[in-house]
Amino acid sequence: MTQEEIIPMDTLARVYIRLRSKIATLTQEYEAKVERLQAQKDVVANAMKDQMLALKSTSLKTENGHVILSKHTKYWASDWDSMYQFMVQNNCPYLLEKRIAQKAMAAYLADHPNTLPGGLNSQTEFEISVRKPTQ
Repeated sequence: MTQEEIIPMDTLARVYIRLRSKIATLTQEYEAKVERLQAQKDVVANAMKDQMLALKSTSLKTENGHVILSKHTKYWASDWDSMYQFMVQNNCPYLLEKRIAQKAMAAYLADHPNTLPGGLNSQTEFEISVRKPTQ
């Protein structure tokens, strides 16, 4: 690439900010539309759920679709110290999901640079960030 082919950084920054702004505007418009549609869909789903519960049915075939009422239970801890103690006492660490808290691991590695856990993988990528100029 010759010196004449290089686009000035100032031009690239201006175009980048314009594109980011346009993406933000389109994203807000899209999210507002999806939110309205989701609210309408929730009203319809609640009406179907009420009817299925009243019919004491978990499955109903119609001309326009097969309606299925399923039950999902979510669990969470309100006292993590008690939960950890329970898992240790009952030898059930599998109750936790397998993922690493990213910020906590970064902080741990920064504080303990010579102590690496076995099986730990990492990937570092560079990314560009552009801020509007201050006036």
